[in-house]
Amino acid sequence: MKVSTASYEARLADVMAKTRDVLYRRYKTLLAITLLITLAGVAITFLIKPSYQGVTRIQIDPKQNPLAHNNPGDAQADLATEAIETEVSVINSLDTAREVVRRLKLVNDDEYNTDATSKPGLTEEQKLDATATTLGNKLDVAREKLTYIISIKVASRDPEKAARIANAFSSVYMDTKVGTNIGTASKQAGFFEQQLDQMGNDVRAADEKVAQFGAKAGIVRTNDHTEETITDQQVSPLSLQLASAESVAAEARSKQISAQQQIASGHLDSISDVRNSVTIQDLRRQRATLIQTLGEMATRYGPRYPDYIKTNKQLADVDAQLAAEQERVVRSLKSDADAAEAHAGSLQASMQKLVDKQAQEARDSVTLASLQRDADSKHAAYDRMAQTTMDARQAAQNSIAQARVIDAAKTPIDPYWPKKGLLIALSVLLGAGLGVVVITVQELMVTGMMTAAQVEDELGLPLIAAIPLLRGTDMPADMLVEKPTSQFAEAFRNARASLMGVKGELAPKVIAVTSSLPSEGKTTTALALARTMALNGQRTVIFDVDVRRAQLRNIIDSDTTGPGTVELLSGEATLDQAIQPTRLEALNSISVQKPYFTSDNLFGTQAIHDLIEGLTGRYDVIILDLPPLVGLADGRFLAALADAVVLAIKWNATPSQAVSSAVGWLRADGANLVGAMYTMVDAKSQTYGSYYYHSSKYNEYYNEKP
Repeated sequence: MKVSTASYEARLADVMAKTRDVLYRRYKTLLAITLLITLAGVAITFLIKPSYQGVTRIQIDPKQNPLAHNNPGDAQADLATEAIETEVSVINSLDTAREVVRRLKLVNDDEYNTDATSKPGLTEEQKLDATATTLGNKLDVAREKLTYIISIKVASRDPEKAARIANAFSSVYMDTKVGTNIGTASKQAGFFEQQLDQMGNDVRAADEKVAQFGAKAGIVRTNDHTEETITDQQVSPLSLQLASAESVAAEARSKQISAQQQIASGHLDSISDVRNSVTIQDLRRQRATLIQTLGEMATRYGPRYPDYIKTNKQLADVDAQLAAEQERVVRSLKSDADAAEAHAGSLQASMQKLVDKQAQEARDSVTLASLQRDADSKHAAYDRMAQTTMDARQAAQNSIAQARVIDAAKTPIDPYWPKKGLLIALSVLLGAGLGVVVITVQELMVTGMMTAAQVEDELGLPLIAAIPLLRGTDMPADMLVEKPTSQFAEAFRNARASLMGVKGELAPKVIAVTSSLPSEGKTTTALALARTMALNGQRTVIFDVDVRRAQLRNIIDSDTTGPGTVELLSGEATLDQAIQPTRLEALNSISVQKPYFTSDNLFGTQAIHDLIEGLTGRYDVIILDLPPLVGLADGRFLAALADAVVLAIKWNATPSQAVSSAVGWLRADGANLVGAMYTMVDAKSQTYGSYYYHSSKYNEYYNEKP
């Protein structure tokens, strides 16, 4: 199958055009990210401390028998690749690094002992291991291609030190690994195996000693393998009990002290326990009854009346009981406070015992930690011996006889790192790459339509206007009156010019403004278009037929308390009653008083036809504010009645699928869809089809001042 060269070139041209448009829209983002990453890379490059590299090169003799040069028949010229790689690993091993650290006393070198000094309490052996590990990270040992040459490279901030350490590695390797033969390696392997067995016994003994001492001291291991004693486990719940008991004791003592203060001031009734006592409440009720009875007797019979004297005595008894009960409540508060403090003191004593015991166990933990470190050291020694034994076995099978240094390390003059030119170039590439990723993600996140080409190609409609987004105002349509020479007003004059030219020489009288979805600026667009018509001398009425949302009443400058669209359609009002004036003499309005929801088809009757026919006799232009099309059927009935239909599309927001569906329904219903208008367009955007007038080049053509 042949691929058409013309079609391929057309597709390539489309891709290039798309790429050009994206770069034109997003070039500031691309440049900003590239510049930011480049500057960061340059700054980091110049902040990196220079590092020098000492290089030593060793040649391995391919003859496995050191005496083979005396007997050429015994020579084996082909040394296995695995054997050379093994020697590379030997030079790179921690043991070799340890020996270099010992010889050059690098444990005291600030460049390589950072791990050893950052962790206080390390043993000398642990410091040696830490320094050797740091040194190993700055060591690079590699075979040069397929030759018998091994290069040893060591990095350091000091050029002389870099050369000295590189030569030390070659020296240690030559002393410890080279010069053995197969027989010697076999003997060494046997000796190492014996030592390994002995060290295994030592490891088991050390582990057993740690376990026995831990069990004796009561130290257990938790799930996270930290050491914890039984006493440590008891302290936490007891401390919670102690805190609770001390809180209760403090509260009880506080109540007692408060009660004593109330007694001293004579306000015994202010004590809550006294006030809440059932017995005291009962005695007070008796006392109130007796006082009432005494009052009645004193009034009727006088104080010498026998029952009066008897009742007065009962009152004295009740007062005595009341005082005694109050004192008992106060004594009860003191008893409660003493008991709570005693309980807290008991818990405090128990806590002190646990703390003392914990201190002893802490000393035991130190001993256990020392035993554990000894065991860990034996484990580490065992692991090293196991590795050494394995190396000896390997060497017994394929031993390297000899080697020689062909290039000793010399003090380098120039640092090998950082390579400033390379890092800066990589920073530029990284910044550009990240910028491309960011603008690509931004483009992929765009779901709405943005360009005139999209409207024309995907919808088959002309883009008759692009309305800029006005920030900081709740009434964008007022811009038509307040700033008639602004960019916003010019966009609607451009839309009017396009609309008045449709249908040949006969300009449309009924213009419907609709949208695919809610919140696309449809009502504001309809009002602004109506004001534009009125400002150009045409008698205009804006008719709100979006009865479910009734948004026009919130932004129109006319009376919305009278009858409106719903009353007209239901026959409850006439056109004269529903039409309201606005602040523009040539513009009237018919709005909806409040959102109206009904299952009846308000627009499927003859009433709407009669209303529109009546309006056409009075006005030059009728602007219909239709409901959104997706999800609602009302707009489709009304669009078919209009001379021209304009579809409002929220720029960079409304999905193209929704817009395509709305356009398809309008065409299927026979509506005269004459074009689309972008709403809420970013004024800084310069690339959407032929609408380049939202650009700094046109600033002199607009006057934002009223």
